Amino acid sequence: MQFSLLHRLYNSPTLRIIAPYYSRIRFKNMSTEKPNGSSAKNPISANPKVNQFQQVFHSESTTTNGWDKCWEEELTPWDLGRPTPVLVHLHNTGSLPKGRALIPGCGSGHDVVAIASSDLHVVGLDISENAIKKATELCSESPKMDHVSFLKTDFFTWCPAQLFDLIFDYTFFCAIEPKLRSLWARKMSDLLKSDGELITLMYPIDDHEGGPPYKVSVADYEEVLHPLGFKATQIVDNELAIAPRMGREKLGRWKRSTSQSSL
Repeated sequence: MQFSLLHRLYNSPTLRIIAPYYSRIRFKNMSTEKPNGSSAKNPISANPKVNQFQQVFHSESTTTNGWDKCWEEELTPWDLGRPTPVLVHLHNTGSLPKGRALIPGCGSGHDVVAIASSDLHVVGLDISENAIKKATELCSESPKMDHVSFLKTDFFTWCPAQLFDLIFDYTFFCAIEPKLRSLWARKMSDLLKSDGELITLMYPIDDHEGGPPYKVSVADYEEVLHPLGFKATQIVDNELAIAPRMGREKLGRWKRSTSQSSL
């Protein structure tokens, strides 16, 4: 399906069943401005909630403590409080691989639960114990709990027994320091099966200093993924982005021409 037609799906039977849920949820956005005027030049740094989050995060002695403290104080402006709309669309239209999926930096676990099924077991990782507690609570209320696993661990040092058919990254790549992006790509390569797929929802595509979140671009992903054999099968604007992020997100789907998985 052409991505330019995705807006029509809002009136389809598939998405109509989740629309009431979407309308009830309270958005927690990293940007409250639309991409026009001077505010669009620095949509992240102009957000008071992000500034507050960064102050608390950087006040802690370690990265792990920083994330955990922010989850404890509910300073999580990146968290939608619901599943990511475009991921729900891909799931509902049968556009995701079957087998095993991984969502690193899963946070409160909405995306993990949303795409889990009898055909897809989904593992959610987060370095924050408080985030995993929230995710576990969410999962305990879901009939999909048998198809979900949550782990409190460090993505970069984790060595699972099985590889994955799918990895989904959203607000994880932008959360790590840019100097770690090559290690991010290597770990993605190590964790995916030879024919596995990496889906990246690239955000925030803008121009701001500092982080997290750190600014990203398509070129940033290509720079670290191309040397490992990943090629994009699709890069498109995310037309199902929530309103404040519209125009600042791109959906990338990546496959490897060759595999050198180390597991």
